[in-house]
Amino acid sequence: MPQTFYDRPILNSPYESPGLHWELKSRRPTNNIKEGRRPCDLITPVPPAKKTLPKDGEKQMPMVLPGDRLSSKEQTYDAIKTINALREQVAKWREEPNPKKWHVTPTTERLLWHWRHHRFEQYRPFFCQIEAVETAIWLVEVAPKVPAWKKKFWDHIENGNAKANPELLRMALKLATGAGKTTVMAMLIAWQTLNAVRYPKDNRFSRGFLIVTPGITIKDRLRVLQPNDPENYYEHRDLVPPELRRDIESNANIVITNYHAFMLRERLAVSKGTRKALEGWRKQKLQTQETEGQMIQRVMPGLARLKNIVVLNDEAHHCYRQKAKGAEDNEESDIEREEKKEAEANNEAARVWISGLESVRRKLGISLVYDLSATPFFLRGSGYEEGTLFPWTVSDFSLMDAIESGIVKLPRVPVADNIPEAKVPMFRELWKHIRGKMPKKGRAASGQSLDPLELPAELRTALDALYGHYRKSFALWQEKKIGIPPVFIVVCNNTATSDLVYKYISGFEYVRDDGSSSLHRGHFELFRNYDESGKRLARPNTILIDSTQLESGDALSKDFRAVADAEIAQFRRERARRLGAGQDAGEIDDATLLREVTNTVGKEGRLGERIRCVVSVSMLTEGWDATNVTHILGVRAFGTQLLCEQVVGRALRRRSYDLNEHGLLGVEYADVLGVPFDFASKTTIVNGPPPESVTHVHAVSPERDHLAIEFPQVRGYRVELPQERLQANFGKDHILELTPELVGATQITNEGIIGEGVELTVEYLDHVRDATIIYHLAKYLLENKFRDPGEPPRLHLFGQWKRITRQWIESGCLQCSGNTSRAQLLYKVLADMAVERIKAAITETLSAERPVKTILDPYNPTGSTAYVNFKTAKEARPTDPRKCHINYVVYDSGWEAELCRVAERHPRVISYVKNQNLGFAVPYLLGGTPRRYFPDFIARVDIGGGEILNLVVEIKGQRKEDAKDKANTMRAYWVPGVNNLGRYGRWDFLELQDAFAIESEFGEFVKQITRKEAA
Repeated sequence: MPQTFYDRPILNSPYESPGLHWELKSRRPTNNIKEGRRPCDLITPVPPAKKTLPKDGEKQMPMVLPGDRLSSKEQTYDAIKTINALREQVAKWREEPNPKKWHVTPTTERLLWHWRHHRFEQYRPFFCQIEAVETAIWLVEVAPKVPAWKKKFWDHIENGNAKANPELLRMALKLATGAGKTTVMAMLIAWQTLNAVRYPKDNRFSRGFLIVTPGITIKDRLRVLQPNDPENYYEHRDLVPPELRRDIESNANIVITNYHAFMLRERLAVSKGTRKALEGWRKQKLQTQETEGQMIQRVMPGLARLKNIVVLNDEAHHCYRQKAKGAEDNEESDIEREEKKEAEANNEAARVWISGLESVRRKLGISLVYDLSATPFFLRGSGYEEGTLFPWTVSDFSLMDAIESGIVKLPRVPVADNIPEAKVPMFRELWKHIRGKMPKKGRAASGQSLDPLELPAELRTALDALYGHYRKSFALWQEKKIGIPPVFIVVCNNTATSDLVYKYISGFEYVRDDGSSSLHRGHFELFRNYDESGKRLARPNTILIDSTQLESGDALSKDFRAVADAEIAQFRRERARRLGAGQDAGEIDDATLLREVTNTVGKEGRLGERIRCVVSVSMLTEGWDATNVTHILGVRAFGTQLLCEQVVGRALRRRSYDLNEHGLLGVEYADVLGVPFDFASKTTIVNGPPPESVTHVHAVSPERDHLAIEFPQVRGYRVELPQERLQANFGKDHILELTPELVGATQITNEGIIGEGVELTVEYLDHVRDATIIYHLAKYLLENKFRDPGEPPRLHLFGQWKRITRQWIESGCLQCSGNTSRAQLLYKVLADMAVERIKAAITETLSAERPVKTILDPYNPTGSTAYVNFKTAKEARPTDPRKCHINYVVYDSGWEAELCRVAERHPRVISYVKNQNLGFAVPYLLGGTPRRYFPDFIARVDIGGGEILNLVVEIKGQRKEDAKDKANTMRAYWVPGVNNLGRYGRWDFLELQDAFAIESEFGEFVKQITRKEAA
């Protein structure tokens, strides 16, 4: 059955540049997969409902390009064209294989090589994260060296800034929610700091950083950017090579603050009357506020001695300079007044933020501001059309890109319903149907009685419909034994609405007209906060989040605090650790505790782990990183796609990042009602599988430390050739079989839509003689193998290379099938594969008289099971505590499970470990390209005589050509080389190829090696 957009929407690996995308027509995805990357157009796919078909070219709530709504007198900037052109230049630069042509500093070169090619054990950077940093690097280090590039790109950036915020130079990096902006910030800090240390006079770089966030939640999460934090990304996520980390720790000056800190504080409390008297007497205004300099000293004392710092704006769409407004619409309904209040609040926050940065520029100097946001667009009330893209945006990895790469959940929305007259499904535009029936802001505070049972029927039906699906998801998660529940979010327009919805869902005290009351336990069993006896649950299933309750401190009951005492104590200890030794964390107030509950939703062992439903005003806290949100209901107006994407963004973070058998992330879904944000154009009624249960896999210390296995971290090999006679003994692993799978199709039928077809083959290569092939391979051996860089080729051995190459071909080691040709060995990649087989045979033959020497990692020469510590959603089973240092083993097949069983039962196996996040890698060459091979297992075997054998075990089903290269490397280089070191004990290699003979073959190998030792 052919792949469709509906059953397999994810096309690309999150770690590679997107190479495929679904074709979109009339805002609907077709079933056609297009080659290449999706061009940036900044219009999130919003397919129409099935009941209404738009004309081609129509847009529903599009993002606005800079200048689209500006007067003809104002200059416009085509950001889309610039982003696409810049993306193309960066892609060409990235593909340049020679680092010397990257035109960057050696330090930048080292970092780029690390980010692009390092084998990350657990947290490998996504392509979109690397691309964002590459774009910043290219603009700073590469573009200025070419006048045309400097004019094209930097003029665009500078002109865009000059119109909107002339005192600052800003550069916006757009990444979809859930794409990992924190990692991008860490990479930017590393790049800037390391270059500033090595080139202190280069004003392109700085080691002073001001990170500004929109709130406390993000500020706290970004502590991982501090090099001294225990979970700092430079080390914890391996973003900086080990030899460079000390420079980050010693030199990076980082201040993380929320923009509220920029507000000038009162230094002296003066009453209104006293102020009036003093000002009248002195004939001048009394200055009691701190100055800009005093504010900077308070907020960022560590940066005061630095100049030209770098600013990182997180959620940067909150930072802008308001533009002068034109004529406003005089018609203003209650809803519009409410939205106007929201816009005014946004503008005040933006004014404080950008004014603070301008103060920093005047006092300290700012070299560049990096804006990071999933939605770098002007907000409502900014003076720009809402949704206008920041004109200084230079890169874009859109939500569509993120979905096609599997980085985020796939949101599902209504596209049809059973109301025949409606053109648009009701629950796609829920607010349109209920807005006149909902309370206005402040109505509850005025004393007016509001009854949760009087919620509009449309809203109750929407709640019932979404909750019904949530129950199924909840049951599936329980069946999968996932330790946390899925989360249901209701996003409301104001506190009056949120209070009503919260009570309706979770329960409330119902007061009758006669003054009597009774408990209403709530409409949804899984979300109730009361038990069957009417007693409030110690740990609520549903929480209400809004600023009023956070400030009043009424959100949590004493019972909740009492039952959650252990978690509160844990939070107090964590807070004390962050404050530093000798500091008293003090009593945690309810507002802080509620933030902790909210920020730990879905985190096992924390206060919010059991929360199932969150009712919120606005859009929850930006930076909220809950990964278990599966359902969202919008109960508010959504004027633009920008607001839709921000709300749906609360549900986009994935639960699992394990790749499937196709090397892709599996699809995860989030079901959404009431938010007119769409992607899939087909109703999907089959429930998507819930995320797999997450297992914490780690070394068990100190109880199992005696079972630890250490291994060498080999980075290369060195073999010395004899000066005279060369010998080679060829075996099955030295065979190279040319197949269409390896070399490409060798019989191709080409047909047009009409007319006669043609068959294409490679038969013309058959005229190439074997002597030509042998000469070519021998020459390749002479010039590229057994030769150190700068060393002249050993011409006197050329005749022996030819003899051995002829021997390799004539002994049947070169095989062709599927109409392939021997002459295809003239291809470089195939020639390298052939000579590697020949070289391996020579090395094995010479190993006794010319020992192989291994080159160890200079920084981490020894690996160990003691360092294993990761979480996985893959299948895992407990290990035998007598045989394994690790608590669980994660296996990808039944074959691996069988080997675990055999290892645990075999009496001579002392301990074993699966090479999962162990870091045990074997370098080898495949087609001339350096690769790293990760064998499946290591087992320590007692072979008698007081000697322990470290046995590397590989399980192979279908054995492809690369398996031979791996086996040859193990037998010819790795095993003899490590054994020659002497300090890691004795090693050997075993490859098992029969699933039904694993136990017998393993047992026979151990028996044979034990006999040899006894003999």
